[in-house]
Formats: sequence, C-alpha cells, structure tokens
Amino acid sequence: MKKYIGIIAVIVLVIALVYFFRFAKGRPKTVDFTVVEEDNIPAQIVEILPNYRMKEKALVCKVNDEIYVVVTRGEKSSAGYGVDIKKILLETIDNEQTVRVIAEFIDPKPGEVHAQVLTYPYIVVKTNLKELPQKVILDKEYKK
Repeated sequence: MKKYIGIIAVIVLVIALVYFFRFAKGRPKTVDFTVVEEDNIPAQIVEILPNYRMKEKALVCKVNDEIYVVVTRGEKSSAGYGVDIKKILLETIDNEQTVRVIAEFIDPKPGEVHAQVLTYPYIVVKTNLKELPQKVILDKEYKK
C-alpha cells in the first residue's frame, strides 16, 4: 500500500511541476530600463524621430548592441503634454517575442494656461533587452 501511495505522490508531483513551468513560461517578464536624457539620445534615434513624431507610437531600436524604446505622443497644439513609461514587459504572444510598453500620457489640467506652440512629446529609454522583439504593443494610460 505504501508503494502505491509513493508512486501516486511522485506522479502528482511531476504533473504539478509540468503545469507550474508551463504557467511560469507564459508569464510576462519585466524589462529594466533607464530614461535617456535628451542630450544623450543616440544620433541614429535623433535622425529617425521626425518620421514618427506625428504619431502615437512605441518603437524599438537597436543602436550599438543596445536596445532602446521610444514612445511618441503625436503633435499637440500647446505645451503641457507629456509622456512617461511606467513599465515594459517581454512576453510571448502567438509564438512571437512581444514587448508591451505601458505608457502614461500626461495632459494639461483643464483651466491651466500653457503656451500655444506645437509640441511633440516623446521619451527614449535604454533597456536591458539583448535582442529586438518581433512585435511592439503600446498600452496607453492617461494621468488624472
């Protein structure tokens, strides 16, 4: 009887481990990043930024074996708009390595007075990714 209980315990343990690793494999991983100051943005990114500044978009660039994430906010009619990156996740969706960028869009508060100039808010961050993902998803949250 003890023999059967031992065999059943081992089988249950193996099944539990298989499900655990299968579940853990599909979970998104947090990507570490640091904000790049405007003066330190690589020249290659500065060159392509005008192509994307009119769009709300997240893109990933590889410069000198470093992976950067850029989030653009589009054209805004006044100052007071901004963008920040709250979190970057690496996950597998439909067998594709996907980076999910969770960005916080900052809008001017109602009634605030800001300069009436065209602005193009964006942010550039340097990540600890080793290779470019196949897909990028931008999730937007609005700061209240």
